[in-house]
Amino acid sequence: MPYAVPPDNAGRSDPEQVICSAQKCRQLAHWAVVWNNPKIHTPDREKIWTACDDHRDTLRDYLMAHRMNFIRVDPVP
Repeated sequence: MPYAVPPDNAGRSDPEQVICSAQKCRQLAHWAVVWNNPKIHTPDREKIWTACDDHRDTLRDYLMAHRMNFIRVDPVP
């Protein structure tokens, strides 16, 4: 499954260069937090935030608190 690329990771195809999507975090990302916004996205649309080990749960919890459809957490391929 292809992954969407967060803006900060545009042009980064090497997994060793993908950075965390958390605000002001510059750590390497090891996780893909998959979600969608039910107000504007169809159920099959998947959005991706990449996360380091420190922010994986924080990003997931943020989505759930803001009524987004948290789908799953995958390892970054």
